[in-house]
Amino acid sequence: MTQTADTTSLLRALSNQMADAVEHIKPALVLVNGRQRQPASGLVYGPDLVLTADHTLEREEDITIQTYDKRTLPAQFVGRDLGTDLALLRVANLGLVSGTAATETVRVGQLVLAVGRTPEDGPMASSGVVSTVGGPLRTGRGAILERYIRTDATPYPGFSGGPLVDTQGNVVGILTTGLVNGVALAIPMDIATSIADTLAKQGYIKRGYLGISSQFVELPASQRGGRDQEHGLLIVKVDDSSPAQQGGVLVGDILVALDSHQINDAEELQLLLVGDRVGKEIPIEVIRGNALQTLQVTIGQRK
Repeated sequence: MTQTADTTSLLRALSNQMADAVEHIKPALVLVNGRQRQPASGLVYGPDLVLTADHTLEREEDITIQTYDKRTLPAQFVGRDLGTDLALLRVANLGLVSGTAATETVRVGQLVLAVGRTPEDGPMASSGVVSTVGGPLRTGRGAILERYIRTDATPYPGFSGGPLVDTQGNVVGILTTGLVNGVALAIPMDIATSIADTLAKQGYIKRGYLGISSQFVELPASQRGGRDQEHGLLIVKVDDSSPAQQGGVLVGDILVALDSHQINDAEELQLLLVGDRVGKEIPIEVIRGNALQTLQVTIGQRK
């Protein structure tokens, strides 16, 4: 067999594998009608549950989904998370197998497929590679996204809420253009799964706050108290009646740790103010003068 024939055979095998990947995810891919203009896509996440992009839902009532087998079903809004642009819907009698999450770690350069659904043509797909696995990222909604995937696969209109899959058809992330000025990103599936599980239980995500304003500062060696930490957050304002004020935080303190985790910048702080820490008394460490002090602060819940 010639080299050209070998190459053709490999390309045909790859092409067939990518087509098979779309077929694999197809039954779990739905059309979501939650806005007047372009419908969005969604992924069957669990029994009678659909995960989609929150920014594509302009209403919480009269939402419908269309399945791959041409059924149109009413969907009940369960909850949303502005920080990840994810929303969860409940669809009675959905009866579809959920998408399979990829188990391997996503890598830059990995071949992936962005998959979405259109009203007339069924699934659409666009291929590319993982360009970046980055984070944390401050989004246009004022939240911090812990981790994100960026790909050069083209997200056609209506792809938001659909899956980004590997060449086996396993889901590596949920696509969205609603976080950073229309830039196409994917929320990694482990994060999406955690968000969806929490929304299914309580309909919202706990996100905490301290009630401070701060600025990034370098820590002089004389103020590190033997730590190897080079940066912290200088407290420039403490809100009245805030968790920080009630915990004894003062303007001029330098925040260096929360719950035994180093705080080098505001992004790291925001990543820690989520989940089970909200509403609990948590130790925070501040440098006051040249002395390290530990304060107990009950993390507030952001409304």
